[in-house]
Amino acid sequence: MVSWKPISPFRLCSLLRSQKDPSLAFQLFTNPNPNHDRPFRYSLLSYDLIITKLGRAKMFTQMEQILQQLQRETRFQIPEPLFCHVISFYARARLPARALHAFLSIPSFRCSPSLKSFNSLLHALLTCRQFNAMSQLMSRVHHFGTPDACTYNILISACSSQGHVERAWKLFDEMRQRGVPPNVVTFGILTNLLCKNSLVQEAFKLKEDMERGFRLKTNVFVYTNLIKGVCEIGDFDWAFRVKDEMVRNNLRLDAVVYNTLINALFKAGKKEEGFRVLEEMKNNGCKPDAVTCNVLIVEHCRQNNFVEAYRVLDGKEGVKPDVVGYNVVIGWLCKQGKWSKAVDLFHDMPRRQCAPDVVTYRTLFDALCQWMQFAEAGLILEEMIFKGFVPHALSLNEFVEGLCREGKFELLLTVLNELGRGGLCNEETWKSVVSMVCTRENMSAPFEVFDTLVLA
Repeated sequence: MVSWKPISPFRLCSLLRSQKDPSLAFQLFTNPNPNHDRPFRYSLLSYDLIITKLGRAKMFTQMEQILQQLQRETRFQIPEPLFCHVISFYARARLPARALHAFLSIPSFRCSPSLKSFNSLLHALLTCRQFNAMSQLMSRVHHFGTPDACTYNILISACSSQGHVERAWKLFDEMRQRGVPPNVVTFGILTNLLCKNSLVQEAFKLKEDMERGFRLKTNVFVYTNLIKGVCEIGDFDWAFRVKDEMVRNNLRLDAVVYNTLINALFKAGKKEEGFRVLEEMKNNGCKPDAVTCNVLIVEHCRQNNFVEAYRVLDGKEGVKPDVVGYNVVIGWLCKQGKWSKAVDLFHDMPRRQCAPDVVTYRTLFDALCQWMQFAEAGLILEEMIFKGFVPHALSLNEFVEGLCREGKFELLLTVLNELGRGGLCNEETWKSVVSMVCTRENMSAPFEVFDTLVLA
């Protein structure tokens, strides 16, 4: 008879680290020794590992179950960074209310929230674009500590997201008046904001203040912002001078810098110069990434050179593009009226190991409706609803109107059934169907449609 050795707390941590499937990791954590009745003594590390794994997988129901169990633990002190991670997981999932709840629940874990977790919540609200909530939260900052550079960087980022240059400058002045030294991140956010608002001269002056007044070295992010700024105003000589300065300062030019230059040159119609920069990029050992591919695809499509666009999709640049590249090609094919080729590429995406996203479906569905390819549009809509994607309301109404106008009531019945199952039969859809079918002389088909609408 084989006797199974029970899993120890140390062994559980090792197994959780190696388990790639978060569902299996959850099962293992909740029942590590199914044949033993003794309570398992979980370590803090095992809690941290499973919460991280579940949070990254957005398995929040299971994660909250583990947190409730952790709340009952009294054998160890629970560190604040664990809650910062939980808050960030909710932020990535755009769940600001849950992020706030996680922050407010920290004391119930016998842990005192400090400025660290406060900043995590503030950043979560920024990620979710809850700017009013950020203002309300800042009124309570004194309960958790004195605002530091991280706090101000988050607030300045919020101003940047909203394009509020003056408000950002006031915050910058305020942090210096309070003796909070700005860091490289602060200057990166500000230069980005200035360049986005075509205040390039001010951005370069800020760079000088950063280097001379604060003795900080300009990093790649700041330089990239400056290059974007001068490219936006069309001064490519200036952009190349900034690039050369980066090289002199022993900063490695990354794909972001090269992609910025290539994209700007292509947009300005400087195609040959753009490809020269691409060659320089490769010669300097900087491998093109998915963004590079997308920039090239846009340029080829702009030139109606779909052969080259497909070549990039095939990975001929040494890297496979992401779904954005496919969406660009499908969009341009649809604009050219080549909807059949767009559909073929769409169906070929899984074989190319690239899953269509909501933009893919919407782009194709909109185009098929525009070109009155209702049968194909119906198939795309059916698959779209099955995958949980929602079409644009305007396109959906135009599609229904087109089916009514063309008298395609059999297809309309099928579509309405699908919309009903997906909960997408809105008021505008009702109005479109009612107004269109009532104009038909043969009223048998319209009554079938009304029956379907009532059942939906």
